[in-house]
Amino acid sequence: MLFNSLKYLLFLPFVYIVFYFTAQRFRWLVLLIASLLFYAFLKAPYLLVCLMSVTIITYTCGLFLHQAKSLHTRRLWLWAGILINLGTLIVLKYLPFFSENLLALFKVFSIAPPLQPTKALVAIGVSYYVFQALSYLFDIYLETQKPEKNLGHFFLYLAFFPKLLQGPIERASDLLPQLKIPYVFRYENMRWGILMITWGLFKKVVMADRLGSYVDSIYNNVHAAEGLPLLLATFAYAFQIYMDFSGYTDMALGSARLFNINLTQNFNRPYAATSVADFWRRWHISFSRWILDYIFKPLQMQWRNWRHWGTAAALIITFLLSGIWHGARWGFVIWGLLHGLFLASSVFYRPFQKKLHKILGLEKTQFLNAWQVLVTFVLVCFAWIFFRANNLADAFYVIQHMLKFYKNTILFRPDDYANGFFLLSGILFYMCSRSFIIYPEKLFASKFRWIFYFALFFVTFYLGTGKSQFIYFQF
Repeated sequence: MLFNSLKYLLFLPFVYIVFYFTAQRFRWLVLLIASLLFYAFLKAPYLLVCLMSVTIITYTCGLFLHQAKSLHTRRLWLWAGILINLGTLIVLKYLPFFSENLLALFKVFSIAPPLQPTKALVAIGVSYYVFQALSYLFDIYLETQKPEKNLGHFFLYLAFFPKLLQGPIERASDLLPQLKIPYVFRYENMRWGILMITWGLFKKVVMADRLGSYVDSIYNNVHAAEGLPLLLATFAYAFQIYMDFSGYTDMALGSARLFNINLTQNFNRPYAATSVADFWRRWHISFSRWILDYIFKPLQMQWRNWRHWGTAAALIITFLLSGIWHGARWGFVIWGLLHGLFLASSVFYRPFQKKLHKILGLEKTQFLNAWQVLVTFVLVCFAWIFFRANNLADAFYVIQHMLKFYKNTILFRPDDYANGFFLLSGILFYMCSRSFIIYPEKLFASKFRWIFYFALFFVTFYLGTGKSQFIYFQF
């Protein structure tokens, strides 16, 4: 069930009405049943079995981990939970990738393959609740979180439908207490929830999908283009994926807000970042915090005697793993590796960078800020090429031909998306013109808000496209 579908727009108010008229002690159960029904709409029964298995295993390991007296026993329960959860994720997301590459290796050496390739499985949402389960176990092991004794509440913590499919990846200390607070109707939460849902829907079905039409027309046939179309499609994809993912997040936050639950804000003007490190403090915030706390910091501590080299190695491995987390495709691996290399190189040049800025008199100037934003955006877009391209051959073709401007190529093709593209480009430019501010708090609170509400509803339903899938569903 997509957030941008009519089914969801009917499902959500129905769940809220049932929730509102249910006795307080059973409201958590309404949300849990609604979350399971929401997941069941994907029509992949094994996903429900997977969710239940991860829940029971993590819940059990958490209890025994907390009760264990010796460090050895605690580590055994921790590793049991980690391996079972990661095993579930690997089987669902990566087994087809491994079997496909293994068969390719057999062909290279002219060896008859012992097995047939494994078919790809639907794994929507698995990465997110497995990461939540792992963070829960890590926090219990580090004694920053006590185990949840109520299995139902813990199940809801993993399965809560607004964040189930694409996050945010919530920590137990943030979400579990909110699930236990008695519900009291708050007009402001209802108002903000509906507005955030509508705003997210606008970003998805108007902005992201229409930009996606142009991006797809170029990237699905890259060999037919050279120069400016490839360059423009790459920049357009940067905004498409941002609008798509942040649009989903806004709808998730808005849906949760109806029930007085605050989820993590996943984005903070990422394309206003002045460095790649700053970009990751603003992009997919719940994920970047997760890999920072549970992968990078332990590795950095382990290799602290290597000083800068240890930090650089920890960054490369952390972001290489983040690329693998996004999916079983070499493009994702290279995307993660590139970000790791960007960050690792900054460890060495950052001290010289500050000295250079001071010598040139650029320290804390607007020019320097604009230059850093531009360079960061270009580096991020370069990495996006591998993320978006259908295969590595297409990605390398784009890199080799995107700066060739000597041929006459068509920028925009006369297709059904062209009528709205220029209008949307103007809106996008206006919305991004002041430091890429793409969140309408001031408009929601201004005296002209009703004009903005009407315009938002009108544009969303007039220029909105069909039911295209969210990009991050595949992760």
